[in-house]
Amino acid sequence: MDLNLLRVLDVLLQENSVTRAAERLGTSPAAVSRTLARLRRAVGDPLLVRAGQEMVPTPRAVQLREEVGALLRRCDAVLRPGPGFDATHLQRTFTVQAADLLLVGLARNLTERIHAEAPRVDVVFLPEAVEGGPGLRQGWVDVELGVLGHLDPEIRTRQLARTPLVGIARSGHPLFEGRIDARRFAAADHIGISRLGKRLGPIDSALAELGLHRRTAVVVPSHTSAMMLARDTDLVALSLADWLPDTVTAMGLRTFPVPLDLPPLDLGMAWHPRNSADPGHRWFREHLAAVVLAAPAEPGALARTSG
Repeated sequence: MDLNLLRVLDVLLQENSVTRAAERLGTSPAAVSRTLARLRRAVGDPLLVRAGQEMVPTPRAVQLREEVGALLRRCDAVLRPGPGFDATHLQRTFTVQAADLLLVGLARNLTERIHAEAPRVDVVFLPEAVEGGPGLRQGWVDVELGVLGHLDPEIRTRQLARTPLVGIARSGHPLFEGRIDARRFAAADHIGISRLGKRLGPIDSALAELGLHRRTAVVVPSHTSAMMLARDTDLVALSLADWLPDTVTAMGLRTFPVPLDLPPLDLGMAWHPRNSADPGHRWFREHLAAVVLAAPAEPGALARTSG
């Protein structure tokens, strides 16, 4: 049944008058009379009948009066905006898909921030192996974080930071004995980072434009394994500029600018629009964005932009 019919019935049963009901509803008595006729047909009862100059409810109308009023109050409660959000009582698990390099740099600060406000909120991190899949659409990934691509058309995104790629090698690497130009960079043996085993990428395209070629001697699936391999060999890897500087130093590694004309990487987050207005999800996204925008906290940190 049309909810508007119930609203008219509710007022009619309170006023016992078509004219007074029309005044309360801001419409004409003729319109209320037509609606009353529809209600009589739907209910199978006259509802209001003449008694001299007045109208009185039938027994069925009396029976419906409280029921209709309660039903409308419940409908109004359903359609009313939810109560104010209080993270203190939030008990929920959020799932974030992110590369291991981002995870290492953000997980501690993120969990500390959210647990300070919502001690019963848990976070599950998933690897980028699910990138490009249906996780956001199907709801088993809350937020995708990183260099975004292959997203479903309805997915919402927010750009968070822009950072260049840098080379990374052990501090005693022969590369650091002189100026690192494109030719010396290409001459070093490299570590490729690809979950799918790809050996070629933007670095190779940029080198090819200069008539140069590099050897990708090893391909590993994660940045963490690449850094550990670079620490123990003369292989060169890639990383994000100014990311995890204390960890890089502690591992005996050094970074250097890649001597090629490469566009910076755009880091962002993505989520499904079903969660856009959800207060808990919005609260979590704001904390995640704040952690990305605040890291790293040293001079020369990521160039920041807001999406």
